[in-house]
Amino acid sequence: MSDTPEAPAFIRRMDAVLDLISRICFLVAGVALVVMTVIFAWLVFGRYVLNDTPTWVEQVSLLLVMVIAFFGAAAGIHQNTHLSVVLFRNIVPDRVRIGFVVLTDVLMIVFGSMMFWYGAELTIFKWKTLIPLIQWSEGLRSLPMTISGALIFLFSAGHLIRLFLGWDKRQDSIE
Repeated sequence: MSDTPEAPAFIRRMDAVLDLISRICFLVAGVALVVMTVIFAWLVFGRYVLNDTPTWVEQVSLLLVMVIAFFGAAAGIHQNTHLSVVLFRNIVPDRVRIGFVVLTDVLMIVFGSMMFWYGAELTIFKWKTLIPLIQWSEGLRSLPMTISGALIFLFSAGHLIRLFLGWDKRQDSIE
């Protein structure tokens, strides 16, 4: 039997949903990385063996890089593995540290909201334009940013909810 109390049902359900979304983000980013590796292998094979360079690889790989970067970043926010500097936050008293954690989460919510809002505007604006060589919508380039913005908002809001209810699990935030 553990000495730590079990989190309320709401927190457990919220964590389960956010963990699932985070795993899906990592899965999508991982599949995109594998696909990008395979198409670059095809590029090298086509260029040096077949002497016929596939021109679509560069455009598809640029789309895949967007998926890898933005979905990985969103999942990193949830799992608290994103790049952060905690030295200053760790040397201040606990009350100030909690304020910094709240401020960081609020700023991430604002940042995610802006990414979503402006990313959606850009996606809609560019949707009817086609990417050269592959003839896919140009809006696909900004769609990962839009989705990532919504996820950053969602994950950061989840952190704040857990923090305010006293169930924050992040190690470097509140110790």
